Amino acid sequence: MPNIQSFNAQRARSYLLRIPLFTRAMIVIMFALALVGIQDSWNIREWGALIPLELNLTSGYRVNTFPLIHKSMLHAIFNILALTPLLERFETEFGTLTSLALFFGPLTTIPALVYVLLERVVFGGNNAVLGASIWVFLLLGMEGVRTYKTNPYLVIGTYHVPTWTTPLFMTVVVQAVVPGTSFLGHLCGVGTGYLFGLGYLKFLAPPEWILREIESRLNLLGRLPHYVSVDQKTYGRFGVLPTNASSSSTTPMNIIGNTQRLGP
Repeated sequence: MPNIQSFNAQRARSYLLRIPLFTRAMIVIMFALALVGIQDSWNIREWGALIPLELNLTSGYRVNTFPLIHKSMLHAIFNILALTPLLERFETEFGTLTSLALFFGPLTTIPALVYVLLERVVFGGNNAVLGASIWVFLLLGMEGVRTYKTNPYLVIGTYHVPTWTTPLFMTVVVQAVVPGTSFLGHLCGVGTGYLFGLGYLKFLAPPEWILREIESRLNLLGRLPHYVSVDQKTYGRFGVLPTNASSSSTTPMNIIGNTQRLGP
């Protein structure tokens, strides 16, 4: 009879070994910053959180630092566990350089600036946000659009619930069961994920020829372990390449489509 515990340990080890470079780096950075947050001599949360009234030209770094900093070590661990499988899949399909450019570019700054605008102008508040949950809900928004393309509805009794609404439902659940979370911040993440999944933000991805030039000149694939190059991605840059060339014009973004995988 097979040893179930040994089998699970082997699967976990296999999964950890195949986590790509950018995802690994984010895990290490988040955990390290959570350790820094334990000491009292420097308040890293006040320094790196996205605080609407504190955002100006000299503190613009906040739109990139807030997902990496957490309220506590427990907060960081939960967010890392939720983020890792989603970010690993994204990096495997898009590549390491693209992931770096997008997550420290538009996929973080867009929801951050939308949040600041809504919080300051619409609601007149100054609530700080921090933590990688905004990335989690952004990636869930992409998954929601992708799933809707292949499985439009969940049948619950006599009701047909659109699958793209699943991330919105999850924001409500998290808001209800986890105190101190930012419902508005999570909605900004989901909304950005929807836009990316539908293809409206495709133009923000760096051109492949630039990525190839950087990779070849720096020999990144040869030098960096677990690096995912432009030509090494499992499912092409924006998903599975269509078998019929004419079918590509009907899909707003090739990351989604009937041939795109849903599982890891």
